[in-house]
Amino acid sequence: MLRHQYNFMLAQRFNWYEKNRCSIDRCSLICHLPELTEQPNYYNQKASLTQLKKERTWYKDIHSQVLQEVPKRVEKAMNRWLKGNVKGKKSGRPRFKGESQYKTFTYQQFKQHHFANDFIKLSKIGDVKVIVHRPIPDGFTIKTVSVTKKADGYYVTLSLDDKTVPTVKSDFDTDKIVGIDVGLIDFFVTSDNDRVAAPKHLRKAERKLRKAQKCVSRRKLGSNRRKKAIRKLGRQHKKVADTRKDFHFKTANQLLKKYDVVAVENLNIKGLARTRLAKSIHDAGWGQFLTILTNKAENAGLLVIPVKPHGTSQECSNCGHKVKKPLSERMHNCPVCHTSLCRDHNAAINIRNRGTHDLYNQAQLMSRVA
Repeated sequence: MLRHQYNFMLAQRFNWYEKNRCSIDRCSLICHLPELTEQPNYYNQKASLTQLKKERTWYKDIHSQVLQEVPKRVEKAMNRWLKGNVKGKKSGRPRFKGESQYKTFTYQQFKQHHFANDFIKLSKIGDVKVIVHRPIPDGFTIKTVSVTKKADGYYVTLSLDDKTVPTVKSDFDTDKIVGIDVGLIDFFVTSDNDRVAAPKHLRKAERKLRKAQKCVSRRKLGSNRRKKAIRKLGRQHKKVADTRKDFHFKTANQLLKKYDVVAVENLNIKGLARTRLAKSIHDAGWGQFLTILTNKAENAGLLVIPVKPHGTSQECSNCGHKVKKPLSERMHNCPVCHTSLCRDHNAAINIRNRGTHDLYNQAQLMSRVA
């Protein structure tokens, strides 16, 4: 029902856009102009939901906040297409949602006592039994609740709020600053020469994925057997994604337990993912890991510093001399100071030095402002 309403409101936007735009920017002084219709927007589409419930009474079974989220999604999709984001980058034309493509609905407000023990009370649905991933910490307030349909079942996501989340510490221990260089052979190498091997979750699961994909391609289009095979393939892909995400969380947690400040390269991961190494880069999931690392550092009152990645592998960490070398050369040998160490370890030391420099400049700036 939400999917149908989304498609209807999106069609309203497209119809108005096609009928009221014109490629001609000038015309004669005397001409006929058709009367412009009211432009659909978030507010008048939201107001139309009242009439919708009168004409189609079965929509009364949906909570009002869940239904009001539909025009908000349409508004966001159209703005991304026509206006773009803050940087001016635009997304593609919004698409109509096909069957089983509208997978999430959200309650914008939620009462704390509606989630107790192993049950959660969803308005207009009732009490639903859930498997609790972990208990809600004391002092946290539930703000929103989202229900998502995934390959292996339904999931409830709780958005929490806590006023006691610590701010970034002002006094960092200089011995607890580390630089990390992410890679494909080793997931990352620290400036202390600690290494975490790349798990390569997708590569290890390729055989099962290939078998499941072959099963889908051999089924007749539209048949129940094909739908069953697609669900099985989706579960295999979800297992790979969940395993990778679990690895990222545990690795970030171990890193932040040991260090106060983590310096990382501000990489253009989307650009790197268009190269010949695209499959391995997607399998590593650097973007997801750096996002998790940054969020966990903020919640713990720690700091993640992005530094410029240019030249970290070419510069000598001891004397600063540039030693050009191809990607296949894994050792750094400086002809000036005769430093010899692993290429990734050398890059990690350079990243730590740049992070220390940026942190010092930031502290100097804050002291001047104060």
